Amino acid sequence: MNLLGPQTRVWLVLGATDMRKAINGLSLMVADRLGHDAFSGHLFAFCNRGRTLIKILYWDRNGFCLWQKRLEKHRFTWPGSEAEVMELGARELTWLLDGLDPLQARGHPKLEYSTLF
Repeated sequence: MNLLGPQTRVWLVLGATDMRKAINGLSLMVADRLGHDAFSGHLFAFCNRGRTLIKILYWDRNGFCLWQKRLEKHRFTWPGSEAEVMELGARELTWLLDGLDPLQARGHPKLEYSTLF
């Protein structure tokens, strides 16, 4: 299974989320509060108030999966925007989980071959 395929989108739910929520509570939050389809196969990332815990919820063919990462010493750089949800690419999610600010770290833009000729 390739979790971050070319069609997979990553949605960050901004603000603090109650991390006592498990699959049912988080999937209801995705559908009701954010208006997204929790069964889409896209990734929905949530962070706690202290920014030491991230949970990622996604649907995988026949059931929900919940992935969690907890930092013991440091904090995640979680965007502090007014929006309720923000989309990231697979690279930016990896940067976030590695401790980088996904909004400041930018690589080279994607090269479109059709613009070369």
